[in-house]
Amino acid sequence: QVQLVESGGGSVQAGGTLLLSCAASTYTSTSNCKGWFRQSPGKEREGVAAIYGGDGTTYYADSVKGRFTISQDNAKSTIYLQMNSLKPEDTAMYYCAAGNREYPSYFTQLAGTPAVADFDYWGQGTQVTVSS
Repeated sequence: QVQLVESGGGSVQAGGTLLLSCAASTYTSTSNCKGWFRQSPGKEREGVAAIYGGDGTTYYADSVKGRFTISQDNAKSTIYLQMNSLKPEDTAMYYCAAGNREYPSYFTQLAGTPAVADFDYWGQGTQVTVSS
């Protein structure tokens, strides 16, 4: 069982930056998928960014392309989400996730954004609030 702990959330003004980190309790292979999701009150959890080590592909939500970057440091078993040019609409609880699959599901490939069902392990979340 993999436990994930996020950190780095907080409150920033529009245009600001944040770096979210997610530490895994056990070693997670570079090949396994890693991702970040977010959820606002009353809305479904949506995929923000994900990386699939099996084929090296990354997926980003259209709303964050060019502003957010996902990366991983396998030696530290840590996943990162660099968030630049933050907007008020980025305000949400952010969750990191890891999965056993190495390749994106057909649904992820079709939608172009990471699917919740691709992931098996979830962190507790870290709040990001962006003020205008």
